[in-house]
Amino acid sequence: MTKRSEWPGGGGLPSREDILDFIAKSPVPVGKREIARAFKVAPAHRVALKGLLKEIERSGAVERGAKRRLAPIDSLPEIGTIEITGVDEDGELLGRPLAWSGVGPAPTILVDPETCDVGDRVVAQLARLDAQIYRARVLKKLAGTADRIVGVFRAGRDGGRIEPTQRRDKTEYRVTVADAEGAQDGELVVAEALPARRMGLPQARIVERLGDVDAPRAISLIAIHTHGIPTGFPPAALEQAAAAQPVALGERTDLRDVPLVTIDGADARDFDDAVWAEPDGDPENAGGWHVLVAIADVSWYVRPGDALDRAAEERGNSVYFPDRVVPMLPEELSNDLCSLRPQVDRACVAAEMWFDKDGRKIRHRFLRGLMRSAARLTYEQAQAAMDGRTDDVTGPLVEPVLKPLYGAYAALAAAREKRGALELDLPERKVVLGEDGKVERIEPRQRLDSHKLIEEFMIAANVAAAETLEERRIPCMYRVHDVPDPAKLQALQQFLESLGIPGLRLAKGQTVRPRQFNQVLQRAADTPHAPAVNELVLRSQAQAVYSPANLGHFGLALRRYAHFTSPIRRYADLLVHRALVKAGRFGEGALPEIGEKEFAGVGEHISMTERRAAAAERDAIDRYTVAFLAERVGATFRGRINGAMSFGLFVTLLDTGADGLIPIGTLPGDYYDLDEARRQLVGRRTGRTFTMGDTVTVRLAEADRVTGSLLFAYVDEDEEEMSGDGGENRRGRRTGATAAGRPGRRATRPASSKRRTAAGKRGRG
Repeated sequence: MTKRSEWPGGGGLPSREDILDFIAKSPVPVGKREIARAFKVAPAHRVALKGLLKEIERSGAVERGAKRRLAPIDSLPEIGTIEITGVDEDGELLGRPLAWSGVGPAPTILVDPETCDVGDRVVAQLARLDAQIYRARVLKKLAGTADRIVGVFRAGRDGGRIEPTQRRDKTEYRVTVADAEGAQDGELVVAEALPARRMGLPQARIVERLGDVDAPRAISLIAIHTHGIPTGFPPAALEQAAAAQPVALGERTDLRDVPLVTIDGADARDFDDAVWAEPDGDPENAGGWHVLVAIADVSWYVRPGDALDRAAEERGNSVYFPDRVVPMLPEELSNDLCSLRPQVDRACVAAEMWFDKDGRKIRHRFLRGLMRSAARLTYEQAQAAMDGRTDDVTGPLVEPVLKPLYGAYAALAAAREKRGALELDLPERKVVLGEDGKVERIEPRQRLDSHKLIEEFMIAANVAAAETLEERRIPCMYRVHDVPDPAKLQALQQFLESLGIPGLRLAKGQTVRPRQFNQVLQRAADTPHAPAVNELVLRSQAQAVYSPANLGHFGLALRRYAHFTSPIRRYADLLVHRALVKAGRFGEGALPEIGEKEFAGVGEHISMTERRAAAAERDAIDRYTVAFLAERVGATFRGRINGAMSFGLFVTLLDTGADGLIPIGTLPGDYYDLDEARRQLVGRRTGRTFTMGDTVTVRLAEADRVTGSLLFAYVDEDEEEMSGDGGENRRGRRTGATAAGRPGRRATRPASSKRRTAAGKRGRG
């Protein structure tokens, strides 16, 4: 093989082996430019080089990361978040990546011991020394320490034990009387592990008591503490928020006569966006629209580097639970001065946009203004008014405000359809609590035109923000969504073929487009497989993240996109506001000078906090659902298979959206093998199959309130009718809780992947 140092030059193309060798030896991911420079590829061969790189990527030999750079499979990104886990023999700190999805153990990361301590979490620049060793240069130390134990205290004579609430943690921890801090039996606690002992259970010390585990509010507390969501604000941040005052007009644009309205959920407490529209009066834009999207001016109150800013950056975003919100900013700001309440003056940054009749944006500009919301509307209220059911608030607003808003929305929706944004049909469910804090019901979330209206207005403003900052060459924290991984597309194709549904139909070398996924979804729409196909299309998508490097937004079919519209609850939006203040020379609160790597580190951090929040919210919903079903153990339900593993089937109940496992031992009498390509279990003797998307009947065998997990037993409907009592199958074996845990009908392959559900889509916007 030709070594890189021996490359003779001449401007031709290097071989596939030379390129792979160069990528493997580079300490950081490389792009086409670096490869062309290293091998002195002449301009005339650059297009051919691009095609060769795509072919190498499709082969699965390398993977693509940020800025479309290539790296060996299962390599770490150039900027990443790591946790310091220990010290090696030479005194260097050892770290592990917080997000490792590769095969096998995570690489070893060496960290300078002078920069941090064991237990710290840091954003670092990573350079590969060899396949399994990296060197880290710390860019930013993050608040918080290593994971703590959240569990239920079980009292005993010698103190007690802690039963962890995480379903993957099967270890109990012993607690001495001295370390119990007076905890009572059945109390929810937070503890920290003590140094390991040679014999017996590991020990822990209780550091916080959270109250009765059966209390309704305990569910969200488990999620908050399990996922390390910061809750209390530093005194300096609280003092700063308490001292904040409303702003005067000054040099701001006066928007108080514009009848802007907020449209939010009925339970919303912070209103950070208001909208208004009118037909464009320009005769050269007949049928066009003039639109205003006004957003709370959080950048005026939260300045770079101050106490509020440090607290907001640590959180990264607000976190929403059925019974509470953990806000990014103190309530004096999030629920008052930065909330666009009706009939009060509020500081704002506004995107003023003009669209033609087909929804194409003609021009835009940004203003720093003072506004006064004309009304606070709910989604249901706005939709009812447009459907002819007005009330005292909406009646006077229908003609001057709501009809123009819906008219502009129709144009924007047409433009969205034309560009081919990804349109997934994945219903979400809402947990509704009663006055006692317990689950009253679980119901589907409505998807009204009023929801879509706000979504399209926000997308338009977000695009305008990204375009402005790119044009002015000011750092922008983009919201990026990369193209799907080729390996995931291949798995999707195989599954579609097994169902007899035409797949993506990609020509050789063709780049997939969102429109092609929509065509697949349309072909599956009228079949029983539609939910499974929507789920698999979702799973094939890349994770949306924040980055100063613009990769575009695949799902929305947009070349540039940034989050601008929710600075109360997302730190990324606050960064974009500061950049716009700088771009427009609007005065105080502008984005300061910041290094490229430091800005990339901030993007990595807030992407992590977003994933953390989404995981905590899903965890809480799962636990509330288990609590709701706990009194119905033994009841039967209809469900849909959403995953097949060597140890059983994951099933989602149709009425509540609850997820649980059917252990393979409860399936009808046979031995079952896993067919990964078709995502199904296949009986060896009978050939009976259980495939992702199939509808099944299950009996709830177990609902574990502590871990938030459900266990189902498969119910054969035909045999239920034959037996008459619904509790025996044809072999006479019980299909309830006892049989559910009994081994015996194991598949022959080990589990090789982790379960993901439709709830994961929350982080893909």
